[in-house]
Amino acid sequence: MPTSDNKATLSFSDGSPSLEFPIYKGTIGPDVIDIRKLYNESGKFTYDPGFMSTASCNSAITYIDGDKGELLYRGYPIEQIAVHSDFMETCYLLLHGELPNETEKRTFVDTVRQHTMVHEQMQFFFRGFRRDAHPMAVLTGSVGALSAFYHDSLDITNPVHREVSAIRMIAKLPTLVAMAYKYNIGQPFVYPQNDLSYSANFMRMMFANPCEEYKVNEVLVRALDRILILHADHEQNASTSTVRLAGSSGANPFACIAAGIACLWGPAHGGANEAALSMLEEIGSVDKIPEFIKQVKDKNSGVKLMGFGHRVYKNYDPRAKLMRETCYEVLEELGLKDDRLFKLAMALEKIALEDEYFVSRKLYPNVDFYSGIVQRALGIPTSMFTCVFAMARTIGWIAQWNEMISDPEQKIGRPRQLFVGSAPRDVKPLAERK
Repeated sequence: MPTSDNKATLSFSDGSPSLEFPIYKGTIGPDVIDIRKLYNESGKFTYDPGFMSTASCNSAITYIDGDKGELLYRGYPIEQIAVHSDFMETCYLLLHGELPNETEKRTFVDTVRQHTMVHEQMQFFFRGFRRDAHPMAVLTGSVGALSAFYHDSLDITNPVHREVSAIRMIAKLPTLVAMAYKYNIGQPFVYPQNDLSYSANFMRMMFANPCEEYKVNEVLVRALDRILILHADHEQNASTSTVRLAGSSGANPFACIAAGIACLWGPAHGGANEAALSMLEEIGSVDKIPEFIKQVKDKNSGVKLMGFGHRVYKNYDPRAKLMRETCYEVLEELGLKDDRLFKLAMALEKIALEDEYFVSRKLYPNVDFYSGIVQRALGIPTSMFTCVFAMARTIGWIAQWNEMISDPEQKIGRPRQLFVGSAPRDVKPLAERK
C-alpha cells in the first residue's frame, strides 16, 4: 500500500507519550490511519461500533463514494457496466479484475455452464425441509451443504481449487434458488438448460413446468440480468464482511457464502426490497398516499418510508436510475402500467421526487424500491426477493473471499471490545447468596 508523507499523531491527556501512525493513500477515497500497533504501544483499543470509521482490509474490487453517488466495479462506473455488459462479463470482471475479450468470455461462460447442475442427492436434502419453510432458510442450508457434495475443491491454499469453487457457486446458485422456489410451491424441480443465457436459464428453472413449453421473453431476461449486475457487489457491507470474517478462519468457501446468505437475510440488509413492496401493500391505494405521507412526516407516528434514501448514498443511488429505466421497460412490456400496485408505486415516486420534505433530506427512491417492483412484475414472489439478491451477490462475496485469502496481511478476524460488566469478584457459597 502506498504510504503518505503525512503521519497521524495521537496524544493522550493521561500523561502517556504521544504515538505516531503511518497514513496510507488509496487510489481514490479517504486516506486511512494504520493503527495496528496502537494496542502494543499504548495498551488501548479504538472504539468504533459498526466499524463506521474502520477499514478492515484493503481491496481492489469495488469503490463507493456515497456523497457523489458513485459506484465503481474494478474502476468501471456502474452506469457503463449495466448498459454495455451482461452479468457473465460482470462476474468475470469482479473475479479477474478486467473485462473479458470475446474468447475469454466464451470460455468463461462455457465453464460456468458445465457446473449448473447440482448433485442428484441434493433433491433428498431438500425433502428434509417443510414445504412452507422460508426460501432463505432452505438456501442457507443447501449452500452450506455444497461442501459435503463437492469436497474436491476445498483446499483454500490451492488457487485452482478456489477458482473451481468460485465457478461452482456462480453456476449453482440459480439452480438452488429455483429449487427452493419449486419446493415451496410443490412443483417438480426443473433442470438447467445450458443453451440459454445465465438469466434466461434461471427464469426457465423458476417458471417452466412439464405441462407446457416455456417461452423466453428477452425484455424480462434483460431486466433480471440488470438486477443481478446492480447487486453483484457493494464494497464491505454487512454480508460481505461476514464472508470475509468467516473466511479469515480458513473455513471452506461454501460455508463462507452460506454465512453471507444468513447475514443478508436480515431485514436491515437484504430485505429492503421486500419491505418496500410490503409498504405499498399496506398503503393499499393511491388515494391513501396523502395520509401515509402525513404519517411519514410525523416523527411520533413510527411510520417509515421504505425503499427511499440509503445509508451509504447521501445523494441519488446510482443504481436506482438504471433500475428505474428497467422498471418502466418491464411494465410497458407486460402491460402493467394500470396495475393497482404499480400505479401506487409510481404515484409515491412522483411525490417523493417533488415534495420538499423528501428532496431536502435526499430521500430519493433507491435501487430496492424499483427492483422489488420489477421482481414482482417478473412473477417472482416477495419471499424470493432476498434469494435473488443472494444469487446476484454471490459473485461479489466469492471475489472478496478470494482476494482476502490471497492477501498476505490478512489475519483471522478478532474485533476487540469495551468491557462494561462486573469487575473481578468471588463466588459466595449458595447459603450466603441473597
